[in-house]
Amino acid sequence: MPTHIASGLKYLAAIELKKQGFNQQMIAEELEIDRSTVSHYLNGRNLSWNSIDVAKTITNLCPRDFLIMTQSLFRDERKTRKIVSICKNREFRAEVSDSCIGCGLCVDLCLMKAVNLDSLKANINSISCCGCFICKEGCPTDSIKILEVNNDREYERS
Repeated sequence: MPTHIASGLKYLAAIELKKQGFNQQMIAEELEIDRSTVSHYLNGRNLSWNSIDVAKTITNLCPRDFLIMTQSLFRDERKTRKIVSICKNREFRAEVSDSCIGCGLCVDLCLMKAVNLDSLKANINSISCCGCFICKEGCPTDSIKILEVNNDREYERS
């Protein structure tokens, strides 16, 4: 069953990439699957609709659970980052306050590789951030704030 759910997530990613204007070959390369599989996804053939329903439910979980569930299904950090970045349905902006001591713990904790250190201060790429709070919760100085962006308005998540 986990393989079918992972396929459901790939299906959702393929559909999203198609909406963004990707052709079948580009989708296949992006998702690292063969083009015939993409064709099956886009034409609704050989799909487990129950697995797709479960995959949709996973994408609607809180960002942390979506990330962790996807990681447990794919068991590959790079593929996990790819699926989460394509299928995430919310946008986030992260801020790091001056209280950051540059310890790098957030860099090590971030599964999305959205955090790096620049001049001994954490820098978070908001485009890559999935809003999981793993970096925020691990920060010893509570220097990270994650804001959810809705209709160009920002709301602090807690």
